[in-house]
Amino acid sequence: MNDISIGLLFTVLASLIILSAFFSSSETSMMSLNRYRLKHLVNKKHKGAMRASLLLNRPDRLIGVILIGNNLVNIFATSIATVIGIRLFGDAGIAIATLGLTVVILIFAEVTPKTIAALHPEKIAFPASLVLKPLLSLLAPFVWMVNSVSNRIARLFGVNTHTAPSEQLRPEELRTVVDEAGDLIPEQHQGMLLNVLDLEKATVEDIMIPRNEVIGINLDSPVAELLSQLRNSDYTRLPVYKGDINNAVGILHLRNALRFLHGDDSKITHAAIKRFSGEPYFVPEGTPLHTQLLNFKSAKRRMALVVDEYGDVQGLVTMEDLLEEIVGDFTTNRAEEENADIQALAQGWQLIEGSASIRDINRNLNWNLPVDGPKTLNGLAMEYLEDIPDARISFRIGDYHFETEKLSVKMIVTAKARAINH
Repeated sequence: MNDISIGLLFTVLASLIILSAFFSSSETSMMSLNRYRLKHLVNKKHKGAMRASLLLNRPDRLIGVILIGNNLVNIFATSIATVIGIRLFGDAGIAIATLGLTVVILIFAEVTPKTIAALHPEKIAFPASLVLKPLLSLLAPFVWMVNSVSNRIARLFGVNTHTAPSEQLRPEELRTVVDEAGDLIPEQHQGMLLNVLDLEKATVEDIMIPRNEVIGINLDSPVAELLSQLRNSDYTRLPVYKGDINNAVGILHLRNALRFLHGDDSKITHAAIKRFSGEPYFVPEGTPLHTQLLNFKSAKRRMALVVDEYGDVQGLVTMEDLLEEIVGDFTTNRAEEENADIQALAQGWQLIEGSASIRDINRNLNWNLPVDGPKTLNGLAMEYLEDIPDARISFRIGDYHFETEKLSVKMIVTAKARAINH
């Protein structure tokens, strides 16, 4: 060492610090890679991503080769710095070299390269994999020895080094990913994706048209009345029943009704209307929306009658209702109906129909009323009051203040409500 010039020693030391920075930045960049973007790039046959993914399949080996390289470089750099220190400052040079090298390595070989690597992992990791992959093969025996000892020590603490943590996202984690996507996903598309994730939280009972609002064809009515109803119907499909909706006998598509609507009315019978109706389709009220969406697809149906555990019809659900849960309202009639259920008043008050769906209230007003119990405002209020009020009263549910407006002997017809300011 005494024969080597100071200039050459400084050159070697600088090269070792650069190598230390390389290993430090490689470790941080590899561990900071977005695993889902990495998989996407691998599927696109990106060479750098494929090399990085292969290295990350065994993170213990990757970390092993990086740390072996980094420690060898740092130890060698320490030796060179000590020689330089002694030759320049004598015995005091040992302390000076130790302190000076610590500061240099900390700034130039640790903090700075790791910060850059954490901010731009792909720009560092993909080129670094060109070096790390052959280096792993070259140092394989040493890596295997170090990892064997390390893994056994880890097992003493109950850590299974052969079991990689699951990278699958839970629905709530996926929601966070979509929320944090920012400008990468248009706001409208974000809303649709979040609505898809929310389908499993709701059932057909939450979105069905309640039984008392179902419009259908009652075969007990006169034929002339039924024909008038069909000719003026706003709906494409109508349930057909006899006397009561529980006695449903079919679903009539107006396309089929055209076969007899333009004929001689005197020749049309109840039997003809029934004959042109398809078989009724029943679904349990507790069916999750994402399941029912698949059921509609497999059954090739667009309308279903919702039944409870006793087989009584509780309402009606359509494919349109399900799609609106994902994309929002796209029919004028539905939008007008929902707006009619909720009317804005002064000072933050809202006039709400008792039959209004709690989900619609939450969605339109950005409120957070409980949805795991009754499905309508009237049901929620009566569950809270445990009675049907016979006079105007006010009450509070969570962060919302209510005042009954119009009452009947059976229900709260309308109520005023507003969020309580904190």
